[in-house]
Amino acid sequence: MRRVDGWRDRLTVMAFLAPALILIGVFLVWPALWALYQSFTNRALIGLTAMNPSFVGLDNYTRLLADGDFYASLLRTVTFVFFSAIVGQTLFAFLIAYLMANRPGWRLRAVPIFAVIFVLPLAVPETVAALTWASMVNGTESGLINRMIGILGAGPIQWLQDYAMETVTIVNIWRGLSFAMVLFIAALEGVPRDVLEAAMVDGASAWQQLRRVTIPLLRPQILTFLMLTTITTFGIFGLVYFLTRGGPGNATEIVGIYIYNQAFQFFEIGYGSAAGVLLLAILLGLGTYYVRLMRDQV
Repeated sequence: MRRVDGWRDRLTVMAFLAPALILIGVFLVWPALWALYQSFTNRALIGLTAMNPSFVGLDNYTRLLADGDFYASLLRTVTFVFFSAIVGQTLFAFLIAYLMANRPGWRLRAVPIFAVIFVLPLAVPETVAALTWASMVNGTESGLINRMIGILGAGPIQWLQDYAMETVTIVNIWRGLSFAMVLFIAALEGVPRDVLEAAMVDGASAWQQLRRVTIPLLRPQILTFLMLTTITTFGIFGLVYFLTRGGPGNATEIVGIYIYNQAFQFFEIGYGSAAGVLLLAILLGLGTYYVRLMRDQV
């Protein structure tokens, strides 16, 4: 790699980086700083504080840390992330990718057909996906899934009322499975064949090859995907909101929806900003933890 030396080279590098840095500053750094500032005020969308907010210090954070609804939404979010992102997307996607990848002694036919089926969710916008699934899990007899189980003689099920969290978890798994599968297939194809063949010669079973050879070699890729899917699922909003609006009751009110409700349903921008800042702190902590794990294994 050519070393950057001299003011001309530095100026050239900065010129290429400037557009990306400007976009990051305008759309990421500045909103985060503005939310941090708002979290120390009592700004609202209506009332006297809408035009003339005042500084309230840590009052919003004190109130937030004493709010049982916030802790309940945080617990729902952790449960949602564990089952949909860690268990669902990561584990299921890795197993599917492992079955589809070519390796010594194994080749699955019709791989292109399976690949097209699993990659289809990537082509569907989040809002369209949510509305499509809302139609499929319609609690009436006209819902697609209720029609299918009706063939077996089962009655219609109120999926978004009786099994709301389970339904949004399955939808999020379906939504993120494609990206995970593509990433893991690419990683599996990069595993040296001679290493796997040597393990076969030594008498290692398929399970032993997976546990002792493949997974240790793919640990960086697995940790990278875990970091991405954990952070994005922790901050998810649109998919769950368009499916359930956080209901029924508060059954699916995860942190993202809790923040939205506080800021735009109850009109408390300062309080909602405080919740957003705490969520940002949690995500930064998760990101730091995953980076440390990846650094330790190098």
